[in-house]
Amino acid sequence: MTVMIPFEDGQKHLDWIGLTDALAVGHLRPKATVEDVFLYRDPDTLLNRSAWIDGMGLAIKCATIFPDNRKTDTPMIHGAVNLFSDSDGQLEAILDFHLVTKWKTAGDSLLAARRLARPDSKNILIVGAGTVGRSLWQAYGAAFPDARFKIWNRSLEGAKQFAHDCEGVDVANDLEAAVREADIITSATMTTEPIIKGDWLQAGQHVDLIGAYRPDMREVDDVALQKSRIFVDSYETTMGHIGELKIPLEAGTIAPEQVIADYYEPERFLRGADDDITLFKNGGGAHLDLMTSRYILDVWKGRAA
Repeated sequence: MTVMIPFEDGQKHLDWIGLTDALAVGHLRPKATVEDVFLYRDPDTLLNRSAWIDGMGLAIKCATIFPDNRKTDTPMIHGAVNLFSDSDGQLEAILDFHLVTKWKTAGDSLLAARRLARPDSKNILIVGAGTVGRSLWQAYGAAFPDARFKIWNRSLEGAKQFAHDCEGVDVANDLEAAVREADIITSATMTTEPIIKGDWLQAGQHVDLIGAYRPDMREVDDVALQKSRIFVDSYETTMGHIGELKIPLEAGTIAPEQVIADYYEPERFLRGADDDITLFKNGGGAHLDLMTSRYILDVWKGRAA
C-alpha cells in the first residue's frame, strides 16, 4: 500500500541529528546513479530528478516551476517525490515536495558542519532571510544548541521579519563585521556576484554555501576559496555545474585537487587544525532526496508502529 506523507504531519517526528546520521549511513552504500531531466515551455519548467541506490531504492522528485504564478499569489513550485522499493519496484510512498526539499537542503549542510565546524562554535551567521534560512536556523540550532544567531539580508525589513519569526535571532546590519565575528557562516542567497569576501574570513571559521545552483551564481569570492579547505557533498553535482566552483576552476584560480573530499570519502571529510578555515558547497542532488525520503518514510512507519 502506497503511503501519502504531507508536509506538516510528515515533519512532526523528524529529527535533524537523526537525518544527518541517516545521510552519513547512506553514503556508505554503493554510489548512487542519478539523472536530471528538464522540460521547458518558456517561462515554465518541469524538473525530474531521479536516483537509484542499491539496497535503498529509487526516488523521482518531480517539480513544476511556473514563475508567473506569483502574479496571482499562487505558489510558484509544485511537486512530489515518488519513493520506490529496491526489492520489487513497488511505489512505497508519495512525499510532499517541500517536505523533502526542506529537510534535504538543511540536513545536507548540517552534516558537513557536524564534521567540519569547531564543536565549540557559538556564533552563527545566516546570510539570506528566505525559507531556506529559516530551515538552517532550525537545523543548526539542533546541533549547536548554545549558539547565538544573527541574520543578514539585503533587505533590512526581511532581516527584521526573520528575527521576529525566529526566537533569539539578532539582526546584523553590517555584513563584513558579522562575518568577521562568526564561527559559522551559512549562506542561502541567489546572488551572481560574490557577497562574502575572503579578506573578511578568520582562522577557525566554517563557511557553508547553499544558494548558488546555476553556472553563473557565486556567493564567495576567489580569495575565500583560496584561504579555505574546500569540501562538497558530491563532486558530480557541484564542480562542473555550479558557478561557485565551476567559474574559479575554469579560470585556474583554484585547482581540482583543492577540493578535498565529498561525502563518499568520510575518512577525508574531516576538519584538520583548529585554525583551518573550512568551506562546504551544498549542491544537493537526487541521491540526497532519496536518502532523505527513505529517512522520512522510516520515521513515518516507526511512529505508527
